[in-house]
Amino acid sequence: MTQARSHDVVGALRDFVDRIDAFDPEARTVGALEIRDGDDEVRLTLRAPVARALVEALRGYHDPRDRGTCDHCGGRRLDDNFLCLDCRRPNGLFGQLVMERAARHSESRGA
Repeated sequence: MTQARSHDVVGALRDFVDRIDAFDPEARTVGALEIRDGDDEVRLTLRAPVARALVEALRGYHDPRDRGTCDHCGGRRLDDNFLCLDCRRPNGLFGQLVMERAARHSESRGA
């Protein structure tokens, strides 16, 4: 994942606002978004359709690294193998299968 620079963020937000605002430039203003890019401060007016679209876009975004929450500790950092990086336990059905196999393996070694 590439790291966004502040001017990339400002440009993307400005483009988003302009793109949505073009459909209803007379809509009611509901607020403003102020962003600092180095020494420059950018103020973007948010009309109702833009604010609604921004909320939907932000809420609809799913980070590809998000694999849910850990069943054991509630942490949100599961790796590619569904191992919790916080409590170090395997999670979900995979975790249950690993734990059962490990228990059977240690039982057979002790017998």
